[in-house]
Amino acid sequence: MTSASTAAPAADPAARSFAELFGRLPLLAAEAPGRVNLIGEHTDYNGGFVLPLAIPQRTRAELATREGGRVRAWTANLPREVEEYVLGEEKAGRGWLDYVQGVTQALLGAGHKLGGFDLRIESAVPLGSGLASSAALEVAVLRALRDAFGLRLDDVEIALLGQKAENDFVGAPVGVMDQMAASLADEHRALFLDTRHMRTERVPLPAGVEVAVIDSGISHHHAAGEYRTRREECERAAEILGFPQLRDLDNQDLWRLAQLPEPLDRRARHVITENARVRAAVSAMQEGDLERLGKLVNTSHDSLRDDFEVSLPEIDLLVDLARREDALYGARLTGGGFGGSILLLTEAGQGRAVAERVAEEYRQTTGEKGRVLVPVVSAGG
Repeated sequence: MTSASTAAPAADPAARSFAELFGRLPLLAAEAPGRVNLIGEHTDYNGGFVLPLAIPQRTRAELATREGGRVRAWTANLPREVEEYVLGEEKAGRGWLDYVQGVTQALLGAGHKLGGFDLRIESAVPLGSGLASSAALEVAVLRALRDAFGLRLDDVEIALLGQKAENDFVGAPVGVMDQMAASLADEHRALFLDTRHMRTERVPLPAGVEVAVIDSGISHHHAAGEYRTRREECERAAEILGFPQLRDLDNQDLWRLAQLPEPLDRRARHVITENARVRAAVSAMQEGDLERLGKLVNTSHDSLRDDFEVSLPEIDLLVDLARREDALYGARLTGGGFGGSILLLTEAGQGRAVAERVAEEYRQTTGEKGRVLVPVVSAGG
C-alpha cells in the first residue's frame, strides 16, 4: 500500500486558508492527478482495455479530524460557504459535495470506520474537460481519509471505492479507468489496464513523442443522458450476441455484428476494434513505432466519431486542424465525449507550439475558448 499524503506545513497558503475556514491547521494533505487517455475510449465499462496517462494538473485535499460525525467541507474552485453533513446521513443533490458524500458513504458501506473531519479541496484539473476531475477529487479525498483514519486500503481498492461513489451516489455510470488512473498512473508511463481482471502494466512513453491536450471549451457531463445511453446500447448489443460483455469479442467476431440492429452494430464495432487498437498501441509504444501509434490514435477518433457518435463538430474541427500539422503523429477526442478535450501526439519538443497554433485557429474559427492544457506553461514561460 502506498501513500500520497503529507503533513501540511503552516506556511503553505492552502494551510493558511484551511485555518481561516476551520480555525486550525490541517492534519495532512493528499493529492491525485487528472488523466488523459491515450487510447481506449468507452471500453472500460465493457470490460476492455484502456491506456491512460496522468497529467500535471492535480487535486489537493487538506484534512483534519474532528470529534463526532459531522463533516465540514469547502472547495476553492467554487468558493461559497462551508458545506456540512453528518456521516451516515449523506443525501445527493448538493453539487460538488456529492463526490465527497459519495466517498464517505462508500467507505461506511464497506465497513470502514470514520469520524468527523474538516476538508478543504483545491483542484487544478479543469472541470468538464474530459480529464477526470471528479476521479482526481475522489482519489485525493480517499487518500486523505485513508491516512487520517488508518484505513487498510490499497490503491486499487481506493480506485474501486471512488468509482462506486460516482456510480451509486453521484449517478454517473462511468467505468473504472478514471479512478485507476488517478490512483496508479504517472506522467511518464501509460497505464495499460485490463478492466475486467484489474491487471495493470506501465508502458513508458517512447522517446521522440510528446503529449499535448487542447480543451475545446465545451463542457461535458458523464451523468448526462447520452453517456448513459451509449453504455446501455453496449450492454444490449452484448446481450443480443450472447456474450457477457463486448470485451468477449475480438476482430475475428466482427461478422457477428450483422445480427445487430442499427445503431447497436456500430456501437459494438467501435468497442471491439478499440480494444484491438489499445493492444496494438501498447506494442507500437514498446517498439517505438510512432507512425503506427499515430495511425491508431487517428483511427480511434474516426471510430468515436462515426461508429460511437460521441464527438461534436467543434471536436472534429480541432482534430482536423491538428492533423494538418507536419509535426503531428495523431490526434483524437479523449474522454467520454460530447465536448471536452483532444489529445495530440507530436514530435518531441513540438507539443506546445503545435497545440498553440491549433488552438488559435480553432478560436478564430469557432469563437470558443479553446486552450492548451498540456504541456503546462512553467511559471517562467
